[in-house]
Amino acid sequence: MRFYKYQAVGNDYLVLNPADYPEWRVPDPEKIRLICHRNLGAGSDGILWGPLPAPGGLFGLRIFNPDGSEAEKSGNGTRIFARYLWDRGIAPDPQHLSLSTPGGEVRATTHDSGRRITMDMGSVSFSSAQIPVDGPPREVINEVLRAGDTDFTFSAATIGNPHCVVTLPDISAGLARQYGPAIENHPLFPRRTNVQFMKVLDRANIRIEIWERGAGYTLSSGTSSSASAAVAHRLGLVDRELTVHMAGGILDLRIGEGYAITMTGAVTAVCEGVLLPELFTAKLPE
Repeated sequence: MRFYKYQAVGNDYLVLNPADYPEWRVPDPEKIRLICHRNLGAGSDGILWGPLPAPGGLFGLRIFNPDGSEAEKSGNGTRIFARYLWDRGIAPDPQHLSLSTPGGEVRATTHDSGRRITMDMGSVSFSSAQIPVDGPPREVINEVLRAGDTDFTFSAATIGNPHCVVTLPDISAGLARQYGPAIENHPLFPRRTNVQFMKVLDRANIRIEIWERGAGYTLSSGTSSSASAAVAHRLGLVDRELTVHMAGGILDLRIGEGYAITMTGAVTAVCEGVLLPELFTAKLPE
């Protein structure tokens, strides 16, 4: 049971090719949790399951979080998967790839033999119905929610998966760890939400700390970067070209018409190996 591990700006994923797992229709949640566990398994921020059949000659991809849940889309994950397709020689045109995810189609352009990838992520929407956010239909901009003992002003967005962006003058990893779980599971978000705590540095730079739905504190996230940049632009705080700074590194983004996001960043191959059957005899801690 072979795996391939990559990291993109500190966000690490394991690629599992279904062709190497003929007995699995899809990995079940307990197996996912074991594989991703940092002590009991191979360790990762998630699993990329593909390529899968998809219409129109696209490469199908499913993305699983470390808690066993499924993510609609991942910016770093799709860039990593594009690098995997490049490395394995699977794609007929490895410099231009189209991927199909549950959160929509994305297009990748590879540079430097796959070590740097530009991804057309699709368009960001602030519509409560699309995200979704509870309450009447509206654009979710500068609203207030309470998490724990604190009221936060937030904006919500989707780029195929849900995001809650909290704009603050100061942010930290500790802040994300303290309040991220409560916001992720807030009743406003019927499908839970990814959470970004954002500080605007200037018209061309923002910094975010990330609490990722189903994964917890995360060093970086492509969809979080996309949603945060779109929110910052929607609030009039940044221009259309900007750099998103995260604990794991940076991503360069461009915001096009209709909040279409183009994202460029590095992808690094880490290792490849084999998952042994004995792994799945371990018991996850309560």
